[in-house]
Amino acid sequence: MTVLWYVLGVLFVGAGVGFSIAWHEIGHLVPAKRFGVRVTQYMVGFGPTLWSRTRGETEYGVKAVPLGGYIRMIGMFPPRRGEDPTKVRVSSTGRMSQLVDEARAASLEELRPGDERRVFYALKTWQKVVVMLGGPVMNLILALILLSGLVMTYGTAVSKPGAFVGTVSECVVSAAEATADRVCEPGDPLTPAAEAGLRPGDIVRSIAGEPVETNRDVSTLIRPRSGMPTDIVVERDGETLTLTATPITNELPELDEQGEPVLDASGEPVLVDTGFLGIASGPVTEIERQSPTVVPGIAWEMVSGTAEVVAQLPQRMVGVYQAAFSGAERDLESPVSVVGVGRIAGEVASGEITLFETPQQRFATLILLLAGLNIALFVFNLIPLLPLDGGHVAGALWEAVKKGYARARGLPDPGPVDVAKALPLAYAVSVVLIGMAVLLIYADLVNPVKLG
Repeated sequence: MTVLWYVLGVLFVGAGVGFSIAWHEIGHLVPAKRFGVRVTQYMVGFGPTLWSRTRGETEYGVKAVPLGGYIRMIGMFPPRRGEDPTKVRVSSTGRMSQLVDEARAASLEELRPGDERRVFYALKTWQKVVVMLGGPVMNLILALILLSGLVMTYGTAVSKPGAFVGTVSECVVSAAEATADRVCEPGDPLTPAAEAGLRPGDIVRSIAGEPVETNRDVSTLIRPRSGMPTDIVVERDGETLTLTATPITNELPELDEQGEPVLDASGEPVLVDTGFLGIASGPVTEIERQSPTVVPGIAWEMVSGTAEVVAQLPQRMVGVYQAAFSGAERDLESPVSVVGVGRIAGEVASGEITLFETPQQRFATLILLLAGLNIALFVFNLIPLLPLDGGHVAGALWEAVKKGYARARGLPDPGPVDVAKALPLAYAVSVVLIGMAVLLIYADLVNPVKLG
C-alpha cells in the first residue's frame, strides 16, 4: 500500500506539472491570437509528437518529453538585412525549442497573403510584453487559485501565543564542545530543563511571571536569570503545570534585537556567557480555515522567498554539487529538479515524511507543492535573459526606449529590435540551464533533500 501511495503521489504531481506547463503556454497563446499573430503550434513537451490535432491554423499536441512546452509564432525575430522580406524566421516560446530552431540553418517560413501584419515583431511594445508575460502570469494565477482553495478548505497555520518545546537537551554542553554526533556521558550535568521536567510538546505560557507571546521570548527571559530559580508555566495535554528551573551560565551565541546570532568579522558567531535552560523552542501554530484575503500575503512571501533563492542560485548550486559528489548534507532550501519534486511528492503521499500524519495534511502539502512550483515558474521566467520570457520582455522594452529616443530627436524610426542578436548569449544561458538541470537530477537521485 505504501508503494501504491508513493506512485499516486508522483503521478499526482506529474499531472500537476503537465497542467502547469500547458496553462503557462495558454498565457502566451491567447494574447498572441488576440493580437492577430499567426500561431502555428501549441505543444506540451518536446521531442517526438505523441498526439496532435490541427484546429484552424494551429496544431495542438503533446510530445514525448514532458519537460516544458511552447507555442510557435511566425516572425518572433525580424528579417535580417538583405533577407527575403516575404519569409520570416520562426521560433517559439519554449527554451529548448528555441535552441533547436535557431540551430537549424533553414528556419524560415513563407508568409501567406495577409501575414505581413501578423508577425510577432510587428506588434506594439505593450502587446509584445503582454504576450511574453502571459505565461508567467498564468503560473502566478494558478498558484493563487491553489492557495485560495487550500486556505478555504483546509486552512493555514496561524500563530498563537506561547512557545512550543521541540527538544529538551539532556546534558549541558558548551558551544565549543557541541557537535552533531556529541552524546551525553554519565558525568555530564543535566540541563535545567531536564531537571525541571520540561518535555518535548510542552507549550510555554509564561516565565517568571512574564507572558511568553513568541518563542523568541524564551531566550529573552531566560538569559538574564542565570542562577535564579524561575517558575515556568507550561501547558501539557490540556493541563497547566508550573515547573521550577534554575538557569545556569553557559557559553552561547550572542543574539541581536531580532533574535539572530551576532557574527564577528570572520563570520563566526560571537559567544557570550549567559543564562541557559536547555530547550529548543518554536512558534505555536494552529491550522485554521481563512478567507482568500490572506492569499496575497502568503503568495508575496513565497514570491520573495523564491526570488531570494534565484538570486543566490550560483552559491546554492555549489552546495548541490558538494552534496552530490562529496556526500555533504543537502540543504533543506536547496533547489530541486522535477525528479526531486516527484520524489518529495511520493514520500509525502506514502507517509514516509512523518511531519504529515493525516491524509488531509498530505493532500494539502501536495497542493502547496504545486503552488510553490508555479511560483517558481513565475519568478524564474522573469529573469531578463534569453531564452527566458523575461529576455523577450527586455527586448521589447529596449525597442520602446530606442523608438522613444528617435521620436524625441526627430530621427527615423529604428524599426523592431532584433533580439536574435542576443542568441549567442541565449545559447550560453541554455547550456548553463541544461547543466544545472542535469546536476540537480543527479543530486536528487543520489542525495535527495530529506524533509523528515
